[in-house]
Amino acid sequence: MRKIRKIFTCVAALSAALVGGSAIAAEPTVKELAARLADQQAVMDTVWVMVTAFLVFWMQAGFAYVEGGLTRAKNANNIMMKNLMDFAVGSLAFWVVGFGIMFGAGNALFGASGFFLVESSKDTFASLSWTNVPLYAKFMFQLVFAATAATIVSGAMAERTKFTSYLVYSVFISAVIYPVVGHWIWGGGWLASLGFWDFAGSTVVHSTGAWMALLGAAFLGPRIGKYRKDGKAVAIPGHSLPMAALGVFILWLGWFGFNPGSTMAANASIAHIATTTNLAAAIGAIAAMATSWAMFKKPDVSMTLNGALAGLVAITAPCAFVSPVSSVIIGGAAGAIVVLAVVFFDKIHLDDPVGAVSVHGVCGAFGTLALGLFAQDHFSPGTTGNGLLFGGGTKLLLSQAIGVISVFAFVGICGIILFGLLKATVGLRVSAQEEMEGLDLGEHGMTAYPDFELVEPLPGVATSKPGKGTRVHSPGLSTRPVEEMS
Repeated sequence: MRKIRKIFTCVAALSAALVGGSAIAAEPTVKELAARLADQQAVMDTVWVMVTAFLVFWMQAGFAYVEGGLTRAKNANNIMMKNLMDFAVGSLAFWVVGFGIMFGAGNALFGASGFFLVESSKDTFASLSWTNVPLYAKFMFQLVFAATAATIVSGAMAERTKFTSYLVYSVFISAVIYPVVGHWIWGGGWLASLGFWDFAGSTVVHSTGAWMALLGAAFLGPRIGKYRKDGKAVAIPGHSLPMAALGVFILWLGWFGFNPGSTMAANASIAHIATTTNLAAAIGAIAAMATSWAMFKKPDVSMTLNGALAGLVAITAPCAFVSPVSSVIIGGAAGAIVVLAVVFFDKIHLDDPVGAVSVHGVCGAFGTLALGLFAQDHFSPGTTGNGLLFGGGTKLLLSQAIGVISVFAFVGICGIILFGLLKATVGLRVSAQEEMEGLDLGEHGMTAYPDFELVEPLPGVATSKPGKGTRVHSPGLSTRPVEEMS
């Protein structure tokens, strides 16, 4: 009996020890709990930032499809190559020098450290210390934004630009021009100190790319056949509006990484930002359709597609600071503005085949200014304060206007220097013969749609010169002589 009692006593003691140990192990201190939660939040933030970075990268495909669809078949390969290579060369340029200029410790004008992602001190990238993610996640997210700014130019300069000159441009905008603007606004530079706000890049990304596009198109001059001798514009239809439409849907999806991802944190505000982003895009498409319908008596497809993009560009700066109602007003205005801007640039003979300057430049500037009108402090307390229409006075609007004008002036000067040097040295524009034939053949030696092009006579089919292999038809190639179309 005593033995049995001893056994029960030992078992009870062991059980108590185990239970007590488990209780102790399951009761972390407040400090340990806080550390665990912080680690979990850091992981969630990092995953969120990387997923949204991948979405923004996918926008390169959207730009390629929009630009390819709105230009002629004979230049489709060239468009794809430019969108591929501006990301490839831009990745290296931004890694080597661009990220350091944008976010490295320096002065009010540019960063002067952090090149090659090397942290020389704990303060090297202090301008990004507000986000909880590791350095490489910060770099990848900012890299895809830099690529977006670079690729905007390819559409405006489409169908007549030398490929080598475009590569040189891509290096310079990714390495220097875009990063300097980014430093002013997001890297702790002088515009940030002034009280200028641009949440996801209406000015930093879109207007920077668009003002370079404006200068590039101006230096190139219009495409052959775009304007008649009496000055009237001639429509040069793109070869695939369905391709362009798919590109817009890809961009629309990518924008849910572009704007909500700019929180660089997985928090509740991303739902609000996604909502304002989507509403602006939707009303932008509707407004552009209605405006084109009223002006041209038909609901124009390409204008409607650009209307969705115009709404997205315009809401990019204020998306975190405005209400859904305000986002509808901003997006609707942008949808109408983009149609008027396209018509305006056509009248002054600035040939922009895809409307890049109108979408990204004009609507980017408009959206940045709209922030100064519609911002409401309670959506992001301690940031913008209230805009003019909500009792905040003119201070915020004035700061926004200074930022828009300053970026336009800086990028304009850079564009004049860069494109002027390229034109005077390696040249900007292909020959008239190459432009007529198509850049796919002239620059890359292959066509995008070879099944539509007869290079050799088919057996049993007579040609104008029997026995000789000659191109019978090339998509988008006019049969009129160059002299007639110039």
